[in-house]
Order: sequence, then C-alpha cells, then structure tokens
Amino acid sequence: MTKLTISLAQMRITLARVDDNLATATDTIAQAAADGADIALLPELWSTGYDLENAGEHAAKLGEAIFAQVAEAARENRIAIYGSLLERRGEQVMNCATFYDAAGELRGVYRKIHLFRLFDEHLWLSEGESPALLQQPWGKTGLAICYDLRFPELFRRYAVAHGTTLMLLCAEWPLARVAHWRTLLQARAIENQCFVAATNSCGETDGTVFGGHSMIIDPWGQIIAEAGEDECLITAEIDLAEVQRVRRAIPVFEDRRPDAYLTD
Repeated sequence: MTKLTISLAQMRITLARVDDNLATATDTIAQAAADGADIALLPELWSTGYDLENAGEHAAKLGEAIFAQVAEAARENRIAIYGSLLERRGEQVMNCATFYDAAGELRGVYRKIHLFRLFDEHLWLSEGESPALLQQPWGKTGLAICYDLRFPELFRRYAVAHGTTLMLLCAEWPLARVAHWRTLLQARAIENQCFVAATNSCGETDGTVFGGHSMIIDPWGQIIAEAGEDECLITAEIDLAEVQRVRRAIPVFEDRRPDAYLTD
C-alpha cells in the first residue's frame, strides 16, 4: 500500500465547550470518511482549546471518556483519526496525541515533548518523554504536535533513525505567526524528504486568532493541498512511493557527515 488519502479537519475550537467541539469533530470525521479518506487529522486540543487552568477537570485516562468517543467515531466511520486531547496520566496531565486505526484500535500515542511557554503549557502540563513512531501498512509515520515544528531534531530523528516517510502534526498555531507555520512545514518536508500532513485550528478562541492554513506537503516541498483561514475540510491523496524516488534523486541521508558536526 503506497497510496493514502488524508483529510485535514480545520476546526474553530470553542474554549472549554467539549460537547460542542465533539459534535463538530464527529460531523467532520463522517464527512472525511464519505470523501474516501483513510485518515482524518484533527487540531491540537480540539475538544477544549487552551483551557489549561481547568486542564485537570478536562483530562481523561486513555481509553476512557473523550478518548473512547474518538475510538468509537473511528470504528463507526471506518477511518483512522489523529489529534490531541488532554490526558490524565497518574498525577500528570499531558497534551496527548492519539492515532486510532479504522477499527478503533489505539495504534500510537505521542505526548508533546516541547511545551509552549507563550500559552503557559509548562505551568499546567507535564512534558512528553519520547518520540512516537507508527508502523502502518503505508509505511513508517512520525507523530508531532504544534510547537514541536520549531525543533527539527525531532523530525530528523524520525527520518534518519527510522526512515519515516510521513509526518503527522496537529496544532493550534496563531495567525500572527502563520508565515512561520507555512515555512517550517515545508522545511521539515524538504530536509527530511518525506510527506508532511498538518492540521491547524482557525478563528478566534479566547482572544487568540488561530491561523488555519492546514497543509499536505510532498517530499519536494510542494504543497499538495492547503486550506485558507476558515473552518473547512480538505482531502488529498498522496503516493508514498514518491519518498524513495526523491531520496534516490538527491541522496541526502547518504551524504550526511555527522562525524564532522555532531561532536562536542
């Protein structure tokens, strides 16, 4: 399996209104399935937004509450789902992205490594500890969340250590820095010669306007699909075989010289 259809669900998130956000998400997931998508990507913290002062009240254990509802949506619609929610993990609360397959089985969990100080994540949430790699029929897939995009080391590890061909990213990235979002997404695709699919939120939530421009980018850095700044669903097919064609054309990984620059 080399061809994959991905839907990006660009949502306007209503702060702390879990039921309203869930209704929007489930309707969008159903539409993505109707459009023939294999995967639906939801934004970061799509059920609550950055209502972090109440993060402890919103957070649920994996397999329970909102996580169980996402699994059910995946099963009912026969579509994989990726996006992040607030997770209760012992005494900790985490910004946790989950990947449920089309049978509603949990196949991947990524807890955000880089917490965003400008939104006070470091005050309310605990840091993730490690990257998360999916082994799927279409190939190896790396997982990331929003602010992680500014840290190329994470994406490089996915590509170099694991040969990852697709990166999935969910975000709440402000409109004020949307130029950074677009540039960095293309950079991650170009430098790692892989596909990047990223969903952002949009519209105003609690005084911050989020930037939209959810995107799917190929290994050459070409934009296959891009949303505007409004709520929408965009869907596109990718061919993962393109990754190996690009890597053969410009053998970046063979020409790396870590002995010369990865030293003390």
